[in-house]
Order: sequence, then C-alpha cells, then structure tokens
Amino acid sequence: MGAETHQGPEAAVRSAAVGVPRERGFRTDIQALRAVAVMVVVVNHLRPSALTGGYVGVDVFFVISGFLITSHLDREILRTGRVRLGRFYARRVRRLLPAALLVLVVSLIAAYFLLPYLRWKTNAHEALASALYVENWLLAVNSVDYSAFTAVASLAQHYWSLSVEEQFYLCWPLLLLLLFKVRRRRAQVVGITAIGLASLAFCVFFTEVSKSQAYFVTPTRVWEFALGALIALGGTRLVLPRVTAGLAAFAGLAMICGAAALFDHSTPFPGYAALLPTVGTGLVILAGNGGERQWHTALSASAPVQFLGGISYSLYLWHWPLVVLAPFALADTLDKGALRGFHQVGILVVAIVLAWLSKVLVEDRGIALGAKLRTGANFAAMVAGMAAVALVAGLLVWTYDRHVTQASEERRVEPTHCAGAAAMAAGCENPYGPARLPIGVDDAPWRAGLGVCDYKRILPTDGETATTAVCDFSGPTPDPTVVWLVGDSHAEQWLGALLPIARAQKWKLMLGRLGGCPFAKIPYVGFEGGDDRRFAEGCMQWVDDINGLIRADRPERVFVSFYARRQLAHDKRNLSQVDYYREGTAPFWREWTGFGAKVHVLADPPLNGAVRAPDCVALNPRDPLTCAVDRADAQPADPLTEVARTTPDPDVSLIDTTDSFCDPTKCYAVIGGVPVYYDANHISLPFGRSLSPVVAARLGLSTD
Repeated sequence: MGAETHQGPEAAVRSAAVGVPRERGFRTDIQALRAVAVMVVVVNHLRPSALTGGYVGVDVFFVISGFLITSHLDREILRTGRVRLGRFYARRVRRLLPAALLVLVVSLIAAYFLLPYLRWKTNAHEALASALYVENWLLAVNSVDYSAFTAVASLAQHYWSLSVEEQFYLCWPLLLLLLFKVRRRRAQVVGITAIGLASLAFCVFFTEVSKSQAYFVTPTRVWEFALGALIALGGTRLVLPRVTAGLAAFAGLAMICGAAALFDHSTPFPGYAALLPTVGTGLVILAGNGGERQWHTALSASAPVQFLGGISYSLYLWHWPLVVLAPFALADTLDKGALRGFHQVGILVVAIVLAWLSKVLVEDRGIALGAKLRTGANFAAMVAGMAAVALVAGLLVWTYDRHVTQASEERRVEPTHCAGAAAMAAGCENPYGPARLPIGVDDAPWRAGLGVCDYKRILPTDGETATTAVCDFSGPTPDPTVVWLVGDSHAEQWLGALLPIARAQKWKLMLGRLGGCPFAKIPYVGFEGGDDRRFAEGCMQWVDDINGLIRADRPERVFVSFYARRQLAHDKRNLSQVDYYREGTAPFWREWTGFGAKVHVLADPPLNGAVRAPDCVALNPRDPLTCAVDRADAQPADPLTEVARTTPDPDVSLIDTTDSFCDPTKCYAVIGGVPVYYDANHISLPFGRSLSPVVAARLGLSTD
C-alpha cells in the first residue's frame, strides 16, 4: 500500500555505473496492480456480495511492498554495503504517517458527531492501536472472543494491514543487511526463502487451527512479502521472454481476479488459499521485469488506471470510515439502515475525491516537506502526530464514560404493565414506539451476571476467561436447590430473565457458557462454518467437562440455549442440522432426566443483525417501527428448537418466548419503550428482565 515509489532513469544510470542492479524506471504495471488491489478491497467493503473475496487485494499489496522495498534496499546495500536506517525509516514516516494519522483524527471527530456513544470507546481504542501500528494484534487478540464475530466494525479496523506493513518495514532492512554481511547475495536468497517457507508453513497450520487469528497476525503474512522480495533479488536474471511474459501476466491477473470473485468468508484464508492471489501478483511483477510493452499496457498504463494506482494508499485509508459512517450520516434517507446502490456509488465517489485531495495536499506535501527536515525532525513529527491521535481518542473515551454514567442513572424504566415484553399484551398504548432507555449499555449488558454471579475458572478448558459462574441465592442452607444454565453467550443472555426467578426460588444457579460453542456432541465445524479446528476441538472437550460438573451436582433443572442456527455441524454422513443436533443432545438430556432433572430448552430469540441493520434503532430513534421485520424472516427454523419440540422425552420441555418479541406478522426491535437487542444477536439486559415473568409462567413458578 505504502511501498516505496519508483525512481526515474537517472537512478538507473547511477546504478549501472557502480555495478548494482539497474532500476527499470517507473513501472506502470505495478501502479496498475495497486489500482486493482485497492478497487477489489473497496468493492468488497461497499458491496460484499458483488466481490466476496475482495479482501485478497491486501495480499496483492503485501507482495508489491516486498518487491519494491527489497529492490530499494538491495540497491543501497550493494552500492554502499550498508543501509542508512535513520533515512530509511524517516522516508517511511513522511510517506505513510501524515495521511494515516489525519484519517484517524478525522474519523474520531466524525465518530463523536455521527456514531452512537456506545461505539466511541471501541473506536478510540482501535484508533490508538492503529496510530501505534499494532491494530492487527489487537484484532487477533479480540478474535479469540466469540463476540468479535458479531461486533460492529470500527472506523480503524482496516488499519490492521497497515500495521502488518509497518512491522515489515521495521524489521526487513535489518534482516537484509544481516544476510548480506554473512554471505552476500546467496545468503539473502537462501535466508529469505527459508523464512518465507517457514512463514507459509505456519500460515497453513495456524489457519487450520485458528482461522480468525491467523488472518491478522504478522507471522502468517511474512511469506507474502518474501515472495515479492525474492523476485526483487532475482533482478535481471528473472526476465522472461516476451511471449512467456505475456502468458505469465495473463495467468497472474486471472489468479487475482479469480480469487476475488470466488473466495468468500468461509474460505480458509490465508492458508493455502492465499497462494492464488499472491503467486498471481508475483507473476504479473515478474512479467514486467523486462520493461517491454505488454498486451495489457494500453489499459494498465491509461490515465484512469494510473490515477487510481497513484491514490490507492489514500483511497484505502478513506473508504472504510465512509462505509461505516454513511448509514448514520444518511439515516433519514435509508430504509432500515440499509445502503442502496446509488449510496454506494456516492461513497466511492467521495472516497476517490478525498483520496485525491489527501494525495496532493498531504501525502505529496508531507514527502516534500519531510525531505527538507533532519531525520530527527521527521521522528519528532511522527511522535507529535501519534500524540494528537492519542489526545483525541482519550477525549472521546472520557466523553463516553460520562455518557455511560448518565445512562446508568436513567436505565431503569418504571415497572409498569406495559414496559418491555409486557407491552405485547393487549391494551398497551403505542407498544412499538420510541425507546425510553438508552440503546445498549456499557460493554455487554446482556451479561446480567456481572456483579451478581461469581465467575470462576474451575475447568482446564476455561482458558484465560472464566466459562463457569455461580449465582447463589440459596442462603445458608446445607442442601441448596441446584440449577444449571448451559450453552454459549445465547445462554448467558437469559440470565436477565432467570436471575429474578432464581432469587425468588432460592436457587443456586450455575452457569456454564463458552462463546460460540453449542452444548452438543456434534462434528462441529464452527461459527457460521468458520472452520476453526482448534476451537471446535476445545469446545467439544469443554462440553464434556461441563457435563461432568452437572453429573456431579445432579441439579433439579438444566436450562439449555445456544445459537444453533449459526453453529454448523458436518461430516461425511451429510445429515441435516436437525439430525446432527438431535444426535448430539440426546445423550446429555437422557442422562440428566435419568437422575431426575427437568430439562428446559430456551428457544433462541428472533434474529436481529441478520435481518435488519444492527444499528437500525439508533438510526431511527423516533420511529423504531421502521425496524420491524416479517416474523417468518426474523424467526426461521432453528435446529435446537426443532429437536426440543419433537423429543419424545416428557421431562424435556421447550420454552419458546417468540410471542414476546413478535406479533403474528412482525418482530420488533423496540417493545414497551425498551430496546430489544444489545448488539447484532443478543437481547438487552432490560428486555431480558422483562421476560422473567413470561419464563416463570412457563415453569409454573413465581418471581415474587
């Protein structure tokens, strides 16, 4: 993205004079590759269904960066025997940071004016991580948490790839120089090849065991830079005959475009799949090593393509904040928060204009001004820019905290007969009107047990985060009534409804929840087919461990709930999801009812983010009825619900509260003045509490 720009023919003459690799002047084919890379990314972000694999544009950038930076460093090393690291890093600072830091500051200011305050904290944290170029590691850490699958994107999320590039720029010159000092050219080629192969092997392995983390961490991407570096080190020895070069360029472009069109979110990426766009990029670069006119030159060297390649870095920076902010800026003109085709075209046009202005007024001027400054002054300017981002981010977090405090004081609604789920009863005036509560709360309000239940790490499979909790209302009794609630975060969200019942009935309520993990022994593939083998295996082991605790407790009741619609099972038998879940839950339910427990399956609530914009209520605060969705769409078939509904075991019951979310035709996002959902698929704590009387009635119990 921000790789070294090409130099002109004067540099080539100087290089030839001292016997170092000749630079071939400005390469329009590489500039065109940048244009292709940025456009497939932008189209993927604007309309994912149109180019499902557009994320491979980032991999194209990585190979280009490896080629250009290595070419530049290699010439300097051969010419002088060293790398002037201060000048190299200063050049990267003035080339990349002015535009990057400007976009971060503008994004944070826009967040304050356009985004709901609940989004401020995350955006501030990620902007700061991006300014420090560690955003990829922050996203990798967060991806361990299931909630990251459904969390809304931040304005700076796309900086993960820039973080990877900056980490590459930091280490690569030192590596090249070290290898050159050891055995010169041979050591460089052998060393980079070994590092690239090791990185590729790790990439393939880590993608299989932890796909979500593998996508972001730097070691899984090093081989892509190394591929470009090896082509650079090959120099004039890697010049193809004209016909062969034409075929290589065609094959390379076909590989890039094919990956962009055919890959999607379920592709195990990067892994082996990343070879397609990266090798394709390498072929295109290799094909242009001869400097001759190629079959695509008329198009690739055309003014529009070169213009897009020239602004590709700034376009990458600007387009994503616009995609995130547009629904809020255009809220009054959207249907349920959804952007239409002409909106997306408008975003693209605005992004291109901003990118051009940024290129001319910030990138180019920053390079020119920085070149006049001493090296130390460049780094001082970098620190000042990062401090500016940190200051704005800190102010946004401070303002967020003030809003949260105020919202906490206003959170409770008077317990009238028309508040929350109770408003579905006949006779309530305007049951689907504007919310009288803040939309969402700090962190995860559906985690009703926080501050009430004692979360403990008592299992080997708990990992760093406790997956078990004790909510003890039994008092000083030697023989408490033990009740278990098990599943994923969709089980935990029911604490809002169950805790009042537990308090009234003096239960010792035990919680076992692991985000993204269905409580069933199934050939688990992963959340939405994520194919995370390590997590899937750990999930099944955790299920066995929790069942061991349940077996030891012999509880009176076991409540079960999880997001079965998105947690897919598959093996060679190719059964239906209902059959997999019937097979996977029956042994547990049979064992529990065998020692006298009642099993209650809590039917999953209607969908939210899958059928409406997750921010729909925030976008339509005065008319949340706009967010109503057809009941058939919002509550499609659910494997777990179907298994519970059809089980022959009389001690297993289904508690389906859909009628508290929906009338016979529509499902709603605000009911009785209470926002129904906290995020894309979890109910809010206030609405969960309002469901308590409904659940108690189904159990034949009381909350008094």
